[in-house]
Amino acid sequence: MEKVCQSCGMVMTGELYGTNKDKTPNEDYCLHCFTDGQFGKDESMEEMIESCIPFRMKGPDGPDAATLRREMRELFPTLKRWKH
Repeated sequence: MEKVCQSCGMVMTGELYGTNKDKTPNEDYCLHCFTDGQFGKDESMEEMIESCIPFRMKGPDGPDAATLRREMRELFPTLKRWKH
């Protein structure tokens, strides 16, 4: 099973892990979301979705923004950061 960031849903490998306060790897969150034991931005789930769309678009043959938004709105509530 692929390990995904529990904030943005990005597939992660070891070099993409975020870091804890003590600089050890954090296997729950990616380096784009979590550094030195804290999230880089204090943002809502909707703000996170909107900021992820440009990075997930893969040229003219990839999914459009509306499709990506719909997929992330389904995925994100299942992730650790956004579960309530």
